Amino acid sequence: MNKVHVVSVAKELPPYYKDTKDILPLVEVWLDGQEDRFRRKVLKIFEGAGVDRRYGIMHPEEVFTATSFEEKNDIYIREVKKLGTTVLKKALQKTQWTPESLDYIITVSCTGIMIPSLDAYIINDLGLRQDIVRLPVTEMGCAAGVSGMIYASNFLRSNPDKRAAVIAVESPTATFQLDDFSMANMVSAAIFGDGAACVLLSSEEEATGPAIIGEEMYHFKDATHLMGFDLVNTGLKMILDPAVPETISEHFPTIVHPFLKKHNSSIEKVEHLIFHPGGRKIVQTVDDLFGKFGKNINDTRETLRLYGNMSSATVLYVLERFMEKKISSGEQGLVLSFGPGFSAQRVLLEW
Repeated sequence: MNKVHVVSVAKELPPYYKDTKDILPLVEVWLDGQEDRFRRKVLKIFEGAGVDRRYGIMHPEEVFTATSFEEKNDIYIREVKKLGTTVLKKALQKTQWTPESLDYIITVSCTGIMIPSLDAYIINDLGLRQDIVRLPVTEMGCAAGVSGMIYASNFLRSNPDKRAAVIAVESPTATFQLDDFSMANMVSAAIFGDGAACVLLSSEEEATGPAIIGEEMYHFKDATHLMGFDLVNTGLKMILDPAVPETISEHFPTIVHPFLKKHNSSIEKVEHLIFHPGGRKIVQTVDDLFGKFGKNINDTRETLRLYGNMSSATVLYVLERFMEKKISSGEQGLVLSFGPGFSAQRVLLEW
């Protein structure tokens, strides 16, 4: 059986950013006309979100301006093409791979709509091969960064001596709904930011980096209502059920322990937890669950603080932090993310 290695991870941030404290005045103006108690509650949500700064594909003032779905989606298309191309180029340079050496390209995004998908533009911009295998992943939300790694791993395990790129580019700011004063919109506005990441994987014998020793998806039954988007005339409207942290907590033992056991591992053996920072409550829930085993998810918390939740790309930012650490041979890492469906995606790495 071919071994698949995670060779490198790169990230790319869009040009605009603001610290949360500087966004609060914009939020106050936006909420003008709402009752005082509600406004105070929303400002508290922003202040307590655990996000110090977020980046965006458009100026923060633009986010709080009424524009049509078409206009916001046009900005999304223009900017994700730039981010996707740049982040892949950065990852290739890091690894000293040529663009033509890639055999498989997976692009991941759920925060805008474009056909042809992002991969088609990247193929043209960077001169990828004409016989490259493409897979765009659009409807798996926050879990899709790990989903992309699972698809790449399956492809590479079946095909020796091949290379794959997983590129996640997300712009939750392009989905912000100006006239939606629901808690789901408030919470998502407080935790989300924009960003891009790329993971390069290989089934070549001489490939370096942690090996993928197991990967699996887990589907929660009858939980499609927990997370997603409604497609409305003004764009993609966030669905975010407050029961998500509690649901994760209930399923946690079933998600983690049998998977690790199947791959001759256990939570005791896993030194490194590479968890998707869904939001402060989810991070706290998972931190408490892992804390029982004497583990921490400090890198997850720090990623949320620095960038916010960038949907599918965020867990790859956490992974990049681990790729840059000096990790001893034989140590294991568990990559874990949750997304619409409702589903959990897991990858077990060994250095």
